[in-house]
Amino acid sequence: MGSIGSSHHEAMEKWHLLRNLATQIERVFVKRTAKEVEHNRFRLKATIKGVRLLANQGQAFRGHDESESSLNDGNFKQVRKSYERMASDDDRVILQNSPRNAKYISLSIQKQLLNILGNRVRQMIREEVDDAKFCILVNVADKEQMFIILRFVDRHSFIQERFLKIVSVSDTTSLTLKLEIVKVLSMFNLQVENMRGQGYDRASNMSGIWNGLHALFLEDCPYAYYLHCFAHRLQLALNGAAKGVHDTYRFFSTLLLVVNFMDSSAKRKGALKAAREDEILNLIALGNLQTDIIFLIILALC
Repeated sequence: MGSIGSSHHEAMEKWHLLRNLATQIERVFVKRTAKEVEHNRFRLKATIKGVRLLANQGQAFRGHDESESSLNDGNFKQVRKSYERMASDDDRVILQNSPRNAKYISLSIQKQLLNILGNRVRQMIREEVDDAKFCILVNVADKEQMFIILRFVDRHSFIQERFLKIVSVSDTTSLTLKLEIVKVLSMFNLQVENMRGQGYDRASNMSGIWNGLHALFLEDCPYAYYLHCFAHRLQLALNGAAKGVHDTYRFFSTLLLVVNFMDSSAKRKGALKAAREDEILNLIALGNLQTDIIFLIILALC
């Protein structure tokens, strides 16, 4: 009723718009939000694939120079760029036009994803252990990091060794190490009472009869027998045998000095490589070098 600008005509337009659900602000907002969620999930999946690839291969994530002008800004960003190049045109636009707050490539995001993947692997190790008895192998590095390894017999009666976790410790006293080990075992519902063996080195904080780490665990579980680490025992035996033979000890001591002297300078390493190449050429010219091993020597020098 009335002209186009009449009150009745405006009321009819508003009524038609109200009946059209697709034009309502709530529907428009929900539709836009759902699309953004879909794009964010796609970007996050691309990041997860890159993290899984590098973690599975044991490669470094970050590069020396990660600026925009860098030709090689680290393995993670290079993998992400490779994923962009292989994606379709629409997916490439989604990855390249990511907002700054939804790129999912920051260092904190990488660490969070690595932590999630690590927890999933540790949970799989826990399921593999099941209710079996287990042993722990522990080593403490110079940077006060403790490495925990589980040794157990799986459901197929095979002996398995699984690296469980690296734990940073404030100090390397026996009590601190025990509390951290118990904390890690409790995280995965591994009872200390099921421990049947301990493997450490012969340091006093580990193997001390009264206050060593193995003695503290024996108080909670008398069946957790302690064994000196076989690899460390072999190393001590070889060192002791070498020191007992003067010529052998002198040879390895001199060899250590030579290696340290050469590795400390790139110029010395280059001169040694050039001298070795000249020596090989002379041996070939004199016929004193078999031709079937020349290729192996060249590979070793490259």
